[in-house]
Amino acid sequence: MEEKYSGLKLAERGARISIIAYIVLSLVKLGIGYLSNSKALTADGLNNTTDIIASIAVLIGLRISRKPADDDHLYGHFRAETIASLIASLIMIAVGIDVLYNAVKSIIFFKAQTPDLIAAIVGIICAIVIYFVYRYNKKIAIQINSSGLMAAAKDNLSDAWVSIGTSVGIVASQFGLPWIDPLAAVIVGLLIVKTGWDIFKEASHNLTDGFDKEQLDNITQCLNKVSGVKKINDIRARLNGNNILLDVTVKVSADLGVVEAHDITEEIEEKLRSEFNITEAIVHVEPEI
Repeated sequence: MEEKYSGLKLAERGARISIIAYIVLSLVKLGIGYLSNSKALTADGLNNTTDIIASIAVLIGLRISRKPADDDHLYGHFRAETIASLIASLIMIAVGIDVLYNAVKSIIFFKAQTPDLIAAIVGIICAIVIYFVYRYNKKIAIQINSSGLMAAAKDNLSDAWVSIGTSVGIVASQFGLPWIDPLAAVIVGLLIVKTGWDIFKEASHNLTDGFDKEQLDNITQCLNKVSGVKKINDIRARLNGNNILLDVTVKVSADLGVVEAHDITEEIEEKLRSEFNITEAIVHVEPEI
């Protein structure tokens, strides 16, 4: 269990890096956007200010997840991380819809503008910076299986796409193609909404005790190979943050004694730990009649 709490602490570092990056990038984009007369870069900077809120939500969720079990939360507070992912996804969807709204509005009330090229350069640099933040957060999220940090990482990637789209529009306006700017904004907006929706689906699925059937089938097949197990009678699993909680009922020979049946449960528990990193399992043994 200590290893899981250490993993959450590592995830907090990634969330903090996202917050710092977004604060710096939003200030740079808003400042350069104002000076270069680039509404696209200014809008991108405002988008990053909302990302600060999403990253703070993830950080708070990770911090709460590290709280130990108490009288009201006997399984711990790990699901706070999933709730944080849900909040981050809703913020991403809202930002994506806002980007789409402004893009459509720009198409309807089209007005050619030619902002300073420096705005495009700043957008590309910011995209590179946030992309490296994405790579860092994604690596840690996979390493510790953190849904909250993975949501933050996907948010980082969507913001890199926003900055690239912004830069493409600014560069295109220099060559007499200002219509590319709102078109790029529509594509970027759709990408943000899709990313947010994917995170929302996964988080809501986990919060409603959904579990991947293929993974459950793999666990069942593995346990069926344990010596002494006649049949897996019933198996259920759910996610508690990044932890799998498993309930399984196995059929064993009716001739086995209590000690022998207990040895089988210990072997099952060891199998779950070593092959699936499942440390919270309830194994119920029944005689096969």
